[in-house]
Amino acid sequence: MSSAASPVRKPREPRAPGAFRRLVRGSRALQMLAIAACWGAGEALVRIMHAPFPGAIAGLLLLLALLALRIVDPLDVQSGAAFFLGEMLLFFVPAVVAVVAHPEWFGVLGVKLLVAIVAGTLVVMIVTGATVELAVRWRSRDTR
Repeated sequence: MSSAASPVRKPREPRAPGAFRRLVRGSRALQMLAIAACWGAGEALVRIMHAPFPGAIAGLLLLLALLALRIVDPLDVQSGAAFFLGEMLLFFVPAVVAVVAHPEWFGVLGVKLLVAIVAGTLVVMIVTGATVELAVRWRSRDTR
């Protein structure tokens, strides 16, 4: 019985980022442009396919797929995403102005809208929490 030593495989070291990737990682504007490009691609895809859901969701799924397939590194969009999240309140200003412009929304209709908004927010929070939990479990399974 021969006890030949089998070669030990070393884990592959990550490649140093290329010039383009270094440029993107160093520029928040380019990262924001990359996120916007995913959104635009999602919009175009939904219009071409006549899909019954918003193009922004398709763009988000496209970005998620690019991240999951490791075509895009999270560092390539981290700063741009952080900016969008930090300035999210600005994206809701038009909605607030629309509510103030319609006084009828402060009656029964407003209560119905408030219930729908609270219920929708709860659903989003629950689904987001479940998704993050699944992603953490998936990632921890891959690192074993």
